[in-house]
Amino acid sequence: MIDAAARLHEAGLRVTRTRLKLLGLLDDPGGHRSADELVAAFRSRGTPVPRATVFHVLGALERAGLVIVADAGPGRTLYEAATRWHHHLVCRTCDAVVDVPCLRGEKPCLEPDLPGVRVDEAQVIFRGLCAACAAREDRAEPGDDLASALTRRAPPPGAAPSATPAPGWDDPGDRGAGPPRRAETSRPRRDPVAAAPPSR
Repeated sequence: MIDAAARLHEAGLRVTRTRLKLLGLLDDPGGHRSADELVAAFRSRGTPVPRATVFHVLGALERAGLVIVADAGPGRTLYEAATRWHHHLVCRTCDAVVDVPCLRGEKPCLEPDLPGVRVDEAQVIFRGLCAACAAREDRAEPGDDLASALTRRAPPPGAAPSATPAPGWDDPGDRGAGPPRRAETSRPRRDPVAAAPPSR
């Protein structure tokens, strides 16, 4: 846990309740949070804070180096407490953002071979599976989905074929053939001679 009050003092910022609570929220495990999530967290704790105030405090803390933007790719802007410089892994299954230690621990940790440029920072985004999703995928038996699908579609032994096919690959709608045609109802044919008006 960070000593929020001490960090505010060191950064030359006044210690306020909103700043302390916001730093505490960002220091929670998995503290990559958007501004709207912070607003909701304040509200759930019975201390609602206006959205504009949250943005204002985030800006002040970011300028002071106490909060950084967690680069997790396109989407919501995520904030976290500024600690040792690190990177992030984004889980492709549950969208969790996981801290990845940086080898150097300071920025810029990567320098491109480009003459004349000046790099401020380099953020690396890893994409894959978090530990929980990887373990869940490892526990799944290969072919489980196919086996369950075949079991669901195959009729039980000795059962009479159904007049209405169950949805599946045998359904023309699944092959992109469009919706099934409407059943035609038999109608009595009109006799064209009888239906013609009498001649005058």
